[in-house]
Amino acid sequence: MKLAQLIQTERTIRVLGVDDAHYPDKTHGSHVNIAGVICGGTRFEGMLWGSLAKDGMDATERIVELIRESKFAPQLHLILLDGITFGGCNVVDLPAMSQALQLPVVAVMRRPPNLKDFQHVVERLPESDERWRRTQAAGEVHQIDDWVFQCAGEEPAAVANALSRLTDNGKVPEALRIAHLIGSAVMLGESTKRA
Repeated sequence: MKLAQLIQTERTIRVLGVDDAHYPDKTHGSHVNIAGVICGGTRFEGMLWGSLAKDGMDATERIVELIRESKFAPQLHLILLDGITFGGCNVVDLPAMSQALQLPVVAVMRRPPNLKDFQHVVERLPESDERWRRTQAAGEVHQIDDWVFQCAGEEPAAVANALSRLTDNGKVPEALRIAHLIGSAVMLGESTKRA
């Protein structure tokens, strides 16, 4: 069912929020954990834990695999990512992930990215052309109400409406906020302030 229909019928939106955990090893290709939190609306319902490579090229595949192999996969309506990069500069292919999962995928940001600065970072890494292609494939950065995001598989207006319904307080959807807290607590022994 499309997000707009879920919102219109006031059904609970089941969402998975994915964030990378703190990673002390900054070596290219080192192991970075990712936390996935499932919420029904703003209520915590479950968790996934996986990994990908620091500055690697496997974020899309690893996140898709983590979701597909979980018992939660058939229940999900929406995937939220904390931006389009994980573990440094491991860039997610947003449209490819949406297509693979047959779900809307949204990269939520606090502020619009500085793409010129990001391009300079990308140019220093292996497979820079593919990293930049994925960055551009994520599409327009939408700013609706107080939300800043990129999306694939759903209309921006419906996404903004859903983000408001999935947020308890502040401007971070609950699934992403909890994923950040868990990832930092597991790696650092306590959660950090900012999601």
